Amino acid sequence: MEFQTSVIELIKMRTSSRTFEQRNIESITLKKLKDYITKINEESKIKAKVIFIQNDDTDGSKGMKLGTYGIITGANSFIVGILNSEEKDYMEFGYLFEKIVLFATDLGLQTCWLGGTFNKENFKQNITLKDNEFIPIVSPVGIKKDKPRVFESAMRVFVGANKRKPWSELFFEAGNLVPLNENSEGEYAIPLEMVRLGPSASNKQPWRIIKDRNAYHFFLCRTKGYMRSGYDMQMNDIGIAKCHFELAANELGLNGRWQELKNINTPNDWEYTCTWSK
Repeated sequence: MEFQTSVIELIKMRTSSRTFEQRNIESITLKKLKDYITKINEESKIKAKVIFIQNDDTDGSKGMKLGTYGIITGANSFIVGILNSEEKDYMEFGYLFEKIVLFATDLGLQTCWLGGTFNKENFKQNITLKDNEFIPIVSPVGIKKDKPRVFESAMRVFVGANKRKPWSELFFEAGNLVPLNENSEGEYAIPLEMVRLGPSASNKQPWRIIKDRNAYHFFLCRTKGYMRSGYDMQMNDIGIAKCHFELAANELGLNGRWQELKNINTPNDWEYTCTWSK
């Protein structure tokens, strides 16, 4: 098993933390995290990598400065996603990064996905990038303070961090698009619920799933006017949904595989992304 704790429980317990204790991660825990990041990089089939960086200067008086525009305080360790500019599989990148986030959760560490709210130039000064590489995603990682700042509490309220769309807005039957009934989905109700609980950029929850007999088709329902700014955060969100669904299904012993099918009927202005076939 990749995780010591049930991944279903990890998904339920993971929250975005923005206020951290100014102390380093314990060495044994840090080694486990670094080893897992190495494992993910070795398994990756896309032009991407994830690295860990840490500022040992816990009082912030010297050493590297990593800018998060005041969104994050106290963090001195970060998981940094690096993508080749030729790579366009943002869904797979989101999938890989979320596996690392969940592994960090399993280690008792807290994280927070950051796409637009960090100073990319500031991070680039502390990381050696190739000419064709850029940083689309970072996450602080460490121990959160027991009492969050007033700013963090207000931000969670503003973005509705604890709110999730109901099943009736996310999951549907093929053909007439009648909402799926959570009570009639059997064991697959849990993987679907893990998708519903996933984090997403600005909590837009752009995933939509259509059940078609023995298959679940994943679609992206874009938020109108949502900026892409060189990296497609909402396709990244579909990668998170894919990660949650697959890990939960695997844990429950539900056999299936991912496919990209042709001629899928796409409703409204949704974008077809992939299919889980039983």
